[in-house]
Amino acid sequence: MKTMTLLPSVPRRRFLHGLGLGAAAWCIPGAFAEALIQTPAQTEGPFYPDHLPLDTDNDLIIINDKLTPAVGEITWVSGRILDARGEPVRNALVEIWQCDQNGVYLHSKGGDPAKRDGNFQGFGRFLTGSTGEYVFRTIKPVVYPGRTPHIHYAVKLKGRDKYTTQCYIQGDPRNATDGIWKGITDSKQRESVTVPFTPLSGSKAGELAARFDIVLGFTPQI
Repeated sequence: MKTMTLLPSVPRRRFLHGLGLGAAAWCIPGAFAEALIQTPAQTEGPFYPDHLPLDTDNDLIIINDKLTPAVGEITWVSGRILDARGEPVRNALVEIWQCDQNGVYLHSKGGDPAKRDGNFQGFGRFLTGSTGEYVFRTIKPVVYPGRTPHIHYAVKLKGRDKYTTQCYIQGDPRNATDGIWKGITDSKQRESVTVPFTPLSGSKAGELAARFDIVLGFTPQI
């Protein structure tokens, strides 16, 4: 199984710096707690993988030791998992899953299997450390029949039910016609899951970056 590494042209320090995430922002407990908006829980949907791939790391672009990357706009999605007080949550297992560039999920009923991009992992995991930080390399989400582009998230903690939500692209006009996005009735909560996908500073390959913090509606017991 491959080990997740950043591309040589975009070292980790530059990646985080390019997103405006200095060390202090990751490490100050409870920073900006007064402005926290709880991330709305949303449906898991029908296409959580019914057979997990052998490779479940946080690089969805390359599967194991293959050389051919997935098709799509390479995007780094990152953020923090925070509790209800704004404290970073350690040892949270963050999972993401999404359809490939052709609108096909890693699921037996998730679209036409003949059209599936066999080089796209479709699912990944990341275990947070003391700062609550996570990062994935994936593709910019695309539309598929009936839904606006989105990435599914699940946060798993020992002794708790998993917390599921979705992340959307800010400014995408299809959001306004998406029943699940519109189902978030609180405008601030809706804004909290709708984030900019912007060019990654320092990338020569046209990569994108998106920051999505997840604020849980509870404080885990340590």
